[in-house]
Amino acid sequence: MANWSDPRPRAAPFGTTATGARTEAYDAGLRAYMLSVYNYMASAVLLSGIVALLFAWGGESSPAAQIMMGGGLLKYVIIFAPLAIVFGMSFGQGRMSTGTMQVLFWSFAVLMGLSMSTIFLVYSGTSIAGAFFATASGFAALSLYGYTTKRDLSAFGTFLIIGVVGLLVASIVNMFLQSGVMGLVISAIGVLLFAGLTAYDTQRTKSLYAQVAGTDMVGKVVIMSALSLYLDFINMFMFVLRLFGGSRN
Repeated sequence: MANWSDPRPRAAPFGTTATGARTEAYDAGLRAYMLSVYNYMASAVLLSGIVALLFAWGGESSPAAQIMMGGGLLKYVIIFAPLAIVFGMSFGQGRMSTGTMQVLFWSFAVLMGLSMSTIFLVYSGTSIAGAFFATASGFAALSLYGYTTKRDLSAFGTFLIIGVVGLLVASIVNMFLQSGVMGLVISAIGVLLFAGLTAYDTQRTKSLYAQVAGTDMVGKVVIMSALSLYLDFINMFMFVLRLFGGSRN
């Protein structure tokens, strides 16, 4: 996500006094801003879950089984389209309107639901529910830590992002090796990396408010921040499920 610049570098930050003290207006605005981010993120997770469940409805005769498990061009379109949207939003946010970014955000959530639909064909409902609630609990605690901690997590975030790149490379390699042990190691590391990123992205989301509050950039920052936290949650959930999930059979 781009680092937004304060258009008024010589002025006191929005909602602060000349001495740097925060005002009640600033605190109220920050709470509304963070609530909006979490509402977007939670709604997108819910939408993806509903789409995934409906797409997999019917088991072996479901669209998910026919398309996602059966192969074909459409399968790869569904898999890679969300990635294309993320890149498009990240690099094109300066030129896009808030409305356009909202459309892309909800389209992303739907496509992610289609892509994840196979979990209902592979894992038991109990495993999926257990992984979801475990992830939700961990996400809430880590996000609260990121919001309240006074420690600067910037350097920690850089390390985590590098780790995610390494994890992606290892995952691609294991697609050819098909190593069960390596898969478990990747999943365990993935849980830790995205747990850390949850705290980092929460702190970054909070800090961005001071830069964009009172400007027309707030809506875009809310959407991009929700997207980052959505990705943290979904990736952590998928890695937890791969580690502890039980097969339907």
